[in-house]
Amino acid sequence: MDIKNEQTTEQSILEVAERLFLEKGFALTSTTEIAKEVGCNQALIHYYYRTKDNLFNVIFEQKIKLFFRDVFEMRNMGNLNFLDKLKLIIESHFDLLRKNPKLPSLILNELSRQPEQIKLLREKVHEMPEKLFGELNEELQAEIEQGNIRNVNLIDLLMSMLSLNVALFIMLPVIEKALQWNETQKEFMIAHRRSENVDFILNSIRP
Repeated sequence: MDIKNEQTTEQSILEVAERLFLEKGFALTSTTEIAKEVGCNQALIHYYYRTKDNLFNVIFEQKIKLFFRDVFEMRNMGNLNFLDKLKLIIESHFDLLRKNPKLPSLILNELSRQPEQIKLLREKVHEMPEKLFGELNEELQAEIEQGNIRNVNLIDLLMSMLSLNVALFIMLPVIEKALQWNETQKEFMIAHRRSENVDFILNSIRP
C-alpha cells in the first residue's frame, strides 16, 4: 500500500468509526463492522490503532479539540467587545451541536464509562482551555469593574451555555416525535432556540 492510499484508508477508518460511535455508541460498535463499511480487513484497523479503545480515544480527543477550536477561537473574534464575543461563543457552540447532535450523549456516556478520560483529556489539551478561559475571564472582570455587567462567574456563564444548548439536542428527538413535527417545524424550533438561548444568557448578566 502506497503512502497516499494508506492515508486515505486511515482517514476512512476514522470517518466511519466516528459515524458509528455517534450513531450506536462505543459498546455497540465493533471493529468488524467498521472494517466492513470501510472495505478493509479488521487486521488493518488493529495495525493502525491496536484496540477499539485507542481508535475511540483518537476520535474523542479530536472532538474535544474541535470544541475548543470552533467555540473559543479568539482569533475569529477580532476586536469584538465582551458581550459580542460571548454571543459568538454561544452561537458557535450551538452550531457545533447542530452539526453533531449526538455528540453530547457520546461524551457523557464515555465519561461515565471511563471517568479517567477527564484526567487524560486535561493532560492533552490543558493549554488550550486554560489560555482561552484566562483571556475571557480577564475581559469579564474588566466589564464587571466598569459596571457594564453584573458580578458573575465565568464558569456559571459557560454552564448556562452548555445547559441550554445541550438540553435542546438531547430532548429534540423525543419532542419531534411527540409533537409529530415535520422538518420545517423542527428547523424553525432549532433556529428559534438558538436566538432565545443567546438572549436569555446575555439578559441574565446585564446590570
